[in-house]
Amino acid sequence: MEGDSDEHTVVALPGRDAVRDTLGRPMRDLRISVMDRCNFRCPYCMPRETFHDRYRFLRSSERLDFREITRVARLGTRLGVRKVRITGGEPLLRPGIADLVAELSTLDGVEDIALTTNGVLLAQHAAELKGNGLHRVTVSLDSLDPAVFESMNGGFGGLDQVLEGIGAALAAGLDPVKVNAVVKRGVNDHTVLDLLERFRGTRVIVRMIEYMDVGNRNDWHAAEVVSSAELLRQISQRWPVTALPGRRGQVAERYRYVDGAGELGFISSVSAPFCGGCSRARLSSEGSLYMCLFAANGLDLRAPLRAGATDEELLELVRGTWSRRSDRYSEIRDAERAAAHPLHKVEMHYIGG
Repeated sequence: MEGDSDEHTVVALPGRDAVRDTLGRPMRDLRISVMDRCNFRCPYCMPRETFHDRYRFLRSSERLDFREITRVARLGTRLGVRKVRITGGEPLLRPGIADLVAELSTLDGVEDIALTTNGVLLAQHAAELKGNGLHRVTVSLDSLDPAVFESMNGGFGGLDQVLEGIGAALAAGLDPVKVNAVVKRGVNDHTVLDLLERFRGTRVIVRMIEYMDVGNRNDWHAAEVVSSAELLRQISQRWPVTALPGRRGQVAERYRYVDGAGELGFISSVSAPFCGGCSRARLSSEGSLYMCLFAANGLDLRAPLRAGATDEELLELVRGTWSRRSDRYSEIRDAERAAAHPLHKVEMHYIGG
């Protein structure tokens, strides 16, 4: 039963077996996709043309159960993991997700547990998630314009529910809430200032993400990218901002409004790649461990987990894979895309953002 305690208890101190890859990057963050399904069909992630009513998603038995997820996370702490993020698909579609949060919150070495969601179901779960140990939540919200919002989520509504979910998260103490907006030229770039204005002066931090070539199905073109530098110029004309100092391993460039109305950020994976500081491993919903958001192949952990592998055997698998890691896709994007046989990347709904 999901949420049951794990019989494979690890008593070693967290981080005892800390590992670094070929570029000297440690494993500090573990992103766990708990669900490959989603209640949206965002064209840049799960376009409706592919993920239609007859698309075969994973069966429940094919996904890792909570005991297996917790075991992998516990072993991750021995390798240096300190932060865990629950993702999807849409993670709030996974029954009992708050129980998983409770299990993860008991792990020695885990300092931060966060969750990324589209926010539609967040109002129903925010208080329980907080009560079970969730620290932070990030909500994907690309526009406040109802028509643009709907076009970017594949024809679904839900804007009012997302805003209600953000309010519920703040009320529950999951603050500051972060709002992630993927900015695509000619689609929602004209609505960015309205989004920022809505959350200025609140405990919500809006972060703008450059449109990326995730997966294999979003028909990405560089011309559709609105660079962070371009957005920063537009925003500064309306509200002066000043840069905040960086933190180790952060992906966002942080700024604050000069008038004291809060913080905003930019995630510039296309124009200013941050591969050199990436400390993230990603566990897919079916139990494969990926070293990069743009990886082609993952390490199958489900099979050894279910075949009775010991903790030390699993640790050796993960340690060996991370120590050989050399991924830096965003830094070599142009060369990769120009190659005769470009990388066939894992789909984002399997491993989250």
